Amino acid sequence: MCTGSLVLAAAGLLSGRPATTHRDHLDRLAGLDPSIDVRRGPRFVDDGPVVTSARVSAGIDMALHLVARYDGPGAAESTRSGIQYEADPGPGPGPGA
Repeated sequence: MCTGSLVLAAAGLLSGRPATTHRDHLDRLAGLDPSIDVRRGPRFVDDGPVVTSARVSAGIDMALHLVARYDGPGAAESTRSGIQYEADPGPGPGPGA
């Protein structure tokens, strides 16, 4: 999550993919690989096997999204409730999620 996208980009794992990172590092992400479709609005971007997030709280939203993907919405809600987290209603994963 967060600036982990920079590590993925440096390793070539985001080439040609949509991705996001912490708002302070979006230009750096774009500079690492111009083929990355840098998403500046979503809290997280789900591109199938690669999911990136914008910051720490967005990483929680991303994790709950993955729980829902693999174990269903009920499991994600139970997890959210269990950690007493109120999800941010801001932009989600964006198109293609």
